[in-house]
Amino acid sequence: MITVVGSRGTIKDVDSFLQKMNSFSQDNNVVIQAFNANVIYGQNHLISAVDHAIRAMERKTNTTNSLAMEILLYAAGERQLKLAIPKMGVEKGDSNIAFVIVDDKKRDEKSIDELLKDLLLKRDDRVLEGNEDTLRAFGLNDKTIKTVTKDKYGDLILEKVAMVDIIK
Repeated sequence: MITVVGSRGTIKDVDSFLQKMNSFSQDNNVVIQAFNANVIYGQNHLISAVDHAIRAMERKTNTTNSLAMEILLYAAGERQLKLAIPKMGVEKGDSNIAFVIVDDKKRDEKSIDELLKDLLLKRDDRVLEGNEDTLRAFGLNDKTIKTVTKDKYGDLILEKVAMVDIIK
């Protein structure tokens, strides 16, 4: 089961944030990854990244040893963590954060609320809604953006996610 959550808040210490997130992952036996939501174009962006990452792990074509890191690579449309982390990673300060949680079962809202509370974040799925600025932040130029109508903007991101398999 894939759960995508949007949130807002202030990250005071990235290392502490990641430690709390990893504790949640271990305590709940889930895979979790956090992203700068300003470069996420909707839930389908992250769902597609998870699907591709799982497939890569199953086929043993993965680049990393961790499903969470593999998801990060696909979501970023990159094959190297040194490019994916600065592009998609969480940063200190006021932030819009997207989470993807991969679990064998549907994640209940209570555990997600507890995670967000522990991380001092407030749930706000609106941060997942993309626009032209999101596409630019992701690295797409205006020429590429203008090749499709607004209702197809998400397809540009999904194409970049899928292209990761080709650029291996």
